[in-house]
Amino acid sequence: MRRVIKSAQSKIIDRQLAYKDGNNDELRQLLAEEQYSICAYTETYLASSDDAHIEHFNPTLKNTANDSYTNWFLVKSLWNVRKSTKWTEPILHPTAEDLEQRILYFDGNYAAADPNDVEAQNLIRLLDLDNARLADQRKRYIKSKKQQIDNLNQSAQQYFDELIVEYPEGVYFIRAIEEELNVKVNFDLMKKP
Repeated sequence: MRRVIKSAQSKIIDRQLAYKDGNNDELRQLLAEEQYSICAYTETYLASSDDAHIEHFNPTLKNTANDSYTNWFLVKSLWNVRKSTKWTEPILHPTAEDLEQRILYFDGNYAAADPNDVEAQNLIRLLDLDNARLADQRKRYIKSKKQQIDNLNQSAQQYFDELIVEYPEGVYFIRAIEEELNVKVNFDLMKKP
């Protein structure tokens, strides 16, 4: 997982959108645009056929006056369902500026930098960031991309710059790409859906 950045210039804020029971299509679409159609928790691509949920990170805020844009993330439904049964505090927020320093990525896996960091440990458990199947999927994705880069005899940066323009659906597991392949994934290159 990488830190999720919430923009003060978000269209969601500009349009004063609020989550409501019922139709939230505009909110869902704007979250998808902001997140480049990538699940905030798993960093997998949210295809048009995926059941993407507007997730309230802190479920105790849902349908209250304190629920807002900073609490909403677009995620795959399975992760929303799994998370809803395990809320624990204190917890590291997905927008925390030090998230990448407190939750380390290595070879497909995530772990707290400090085993005594309760907030980081709780986030890892809550979002199932140490899910073995997802870690294996990250490893296989990176291995596949390394092979493709080698076969094309180009730099990893050039490969991902071209891929994000031509086939943005093929660019996910952003933190793994950036840390293992020393690439800066530049979403500004991406064609807007």
